[in-house]
Amino acid sequence: MTYVIAEPCIDVVDRACVEECPVDCIYEGNRALYIHPDECVDCGACEPVCPVEAIFYEDDLPAQWSVFADDNARFFTEPLPGAATALDSPGGAAKLGRVGVDTSLVGGHPPPA
Repeated sequence: MTYVIAEPCIDVVDRACVEECPVDCIYEGNRALYIHPDECVDCGACEPVCPVEAIFYEDDLPAQWSVFADDNARFFTEPLPGAATALDSPGGAAKLGRVGVDTSLVGGHPPPA
């Protein structure tokens, strides 16, 4: 299991969780953040600092946001728009920097009103 960033993060991208993460496993897309499921050590440091309460332990993810568990993983396992290959395990978000694109679920999500 791992932690998952859900819908409330879209278009917020506060980054408090990124600064709190001791293993640098939270990556920045364009409109949202994504937790790498293999790099996350399940410490939970990110969850309480999220100002929009978008981070959940996978088993505690509310049903309305259950699609975000697979979506967080897809950010790393499938090629993102404009990319020929998947990110896979880049070895740390800081090393990679802002990715600037999102999964189709987040990228196709309408901005909040």
